[in-house]
Amino acid sequence: MPLTGISRRTVLAAAGATAAVAATGLATAPAASAATTAAPTLPNGTSKDKVLVVGMDGLRYDRIDAAQAPALKSLMANGTYGRSLLYANPMAATSSGPGWSTISTGVWPDKHGVKDNTFTGKNYGQYPGFLARLNQVRPGLSLFAAVDWPELDTHGTVTPGADAKVVYNNDYAVNDKVITDITEDVLRNQNPDVLFVYFGETDEIGHNYGAAHAKYLEAIDVQDAYLGRLLAAIEARPSYATERWTVIVATDHGHTDAGGHGGSSIEERRTFVLAQGPGIAAGARPIDTRLVDVAATVFRQLGIAPDPFWGLDGKPVQERSADPFDTLYGSLTGRVDETGIPAGVLGFTRTAPGGWSVINNAMGTGGVTEWRGWSFATDEFWSRSQRDQSRELNVRARGVFAVADSDEWADKTFSGTYDSTLVTPAHDVSGASSVTLGFTTLYRQEGSQTAQVLASFNGGTPTVVKSYTADVLSKPQSLTVPVPAGASTVSFRFRHTGSNNWYWTIDGVKITAS
Repeated sequence: MPLTGISRRTVLAAAGATAAVAATGLATAPAASAATTAAPTLPNGTSKDKVLVVGMDGLRYDRIDAAQAPALKSLMANGTYGRSLLYANPMAATSSGPGWSTISTGVWPDKHGVKDNTFTGKNYGQYPGFLARLNQVRPGLSLFAAVDWPELDTHGTVTPGADAKVVYNNDYAVNDKVITDITEDVLRNQNPDVLFVYFGETDEIGHNYGAAHAKYLEAIDVQDAYLGRLLAAIEARPSYATERWTVIVATDHGHTDAGGHGGSSIEERRTFVLAQGPGIAAGARPIDTRLVDVAATVFRQLGIAPDPFWGLDGKPVQERSADPFDTLYGSLTGRVDETGIPAGVLGFTRTAPGGWSVINNAMGTGGVTEWRGWSFATDEFWSRSQRDQSRELNVRARGVFAVADSDEWADKTFSGTYDSTLVTPAHDVSGASSVTLGFTTLYRQEGSQTAQVLASFNGGTPTVVKSYTADVLSKPQSLTVPVPAGASTVSFRFRHTGSNNWYWTIDGVKITAS
């Protein structure tokens, strides 16, 4: 873990900040001075695989480049750095409650239930945070949490399951530093296995000054120095040479240039997951990472296979998608007719990947070039085409996905109707009794539009196996079809028709014969 030369800029702690320090099975200690609170005592760790997760609230990833941030940039050079966009309403606001719930639980808001900072509807009983999961499945691990947004403790978002925790009020300029002091002490002098540490100053400065302000860059550098201290403490451990450390850094949402978040702008939706550790590629910039991947990465690095019953939406950051649409990433181009998408955003193509095809012989003429029949696009490109029409809810798509959007197509003069069919390659089903088609989808229904999945065996006439007649807001799908006697191949088709109606997205297509 290269850390040479990392600066150690600090902020002095002010007296009067308060903390709650607790250990599992013990009553919460009385409020104490932040400047004098000692590190809590943890049980001795049992694992050589260890994980530090650092949460930096409201850290817009494109502003890291403009900051000095040597610790973050070292992790980027020596680890895997995946950037992505959040949901927006009606799934959830781009606020901290949903964001940290997504990071901690490894599932999207439609599962964990948190839509805003009231935490109303939270479903942590079914989808607990990763520390709570670890406490359940491997109780011998030594688990620690330190936060200075107390809601992460009072609502049970992050701290449940921790053997010891420190919880401060949200005076971030003081308590981020105190949290660093305590966590550094724990790392140097005790034997923790998994730690979650939260810093909030970037969010506070973002609200007060905006992400475009120089003070926001200064806040990034201050937090980066705290991160550097924690990394140095790991390297200074006497047992470091025999340990396998993973460090993960993530944020819950972005900020506007002027300051603030909660809405649907690209700047508010920006998130990242940065990880360095055993088996995690150095310098990788995957296009298929999502915010739900933090918890899954923690489990992978500890050698824990998640139970399917957990219902995780995430995957480890080192696990690449096998989706053929992602192979198109290098050939994506910029806007043609769209006006709301910046010219520098490369994000669409109408050329299908190898073996796939698009049938447009019944497609109307004219319309917006980008969406004339099934196209392939990124989240940023497609969701920028029109905000606040639920395109932001396509969270279970990763990287490049297929999209049929008759609504956007009709934003330029056209004639006829939207009628386009996406066709998979033929798949071998010799000797199989059934074949299952899996995919993720976001679908909005309006008027007389249609969305049909069809199956064609041995190149014969396609038959409808599924029709969508109501909204499906980013859900995994599984369709099982019997294989006719004598059939050796199957291909599936996704046909979308309409006229200035809504849209349909497809991603993660998997065909399995059995």
